[in-house]
Amino acid sequence: MKTLLLLRHAKSSWKESAPQDFDRPLNERGKKVAEMVGRFIRNKQIAPDLLLSSPAIRARETIEIVIKTAELNSELRYDERIYEASALRLLEVVSQIEEERKIVMLVGHNPGMEELLKLLTDRVEHIATGTLARINPKADNWDQVLEDKGILEWIVRPKELPEH
Repeated sequence: MKTLLLLRHAKSSWKESAPQDFDRPLNERGKKVAEMVGRFIRNKQIAPDLLLSSPAIRARETIEIVIKTAELNSELRYDERIYEASALRLLEVVSQIEEERKIVMLVGHNPGMEELLKLLTDRVEHIATGTLARINPKADNWDQVLEDKGILEWIVRPKELPEH
């Protein structure tokens, strides 16, 4: 059975003098939320086989904090296709995951993350910054996840997580 975790990067700063959207870092609240998500993952004993992240600075910082806080030993890959991706582009990324990978976390951006969740589960959910969702595809292979709608097992938003 496959598990796909969707994590939208934590809150980024619009005040920084980043010349481009790609280079925006997390703000202090975003860093705190990334730690909260990491603790949630550690407490739930979630151990992804693979982490796929957008290379944008805010996504990088989010997953790096999550890895440290959750004490993950997962393989981490940055994939340029995830930045500013549509649901179909994200689906392409997912469909190319190696079959031996059972639990995969995708770290990206909206609106693509919300669109992918709807595409895979038929559920419409708001994915605020720092939100983590767990999808259980019915397919046995990553390249077949669209053939039968998966199940949104849970979705957790930062306001639902304990701060400590």
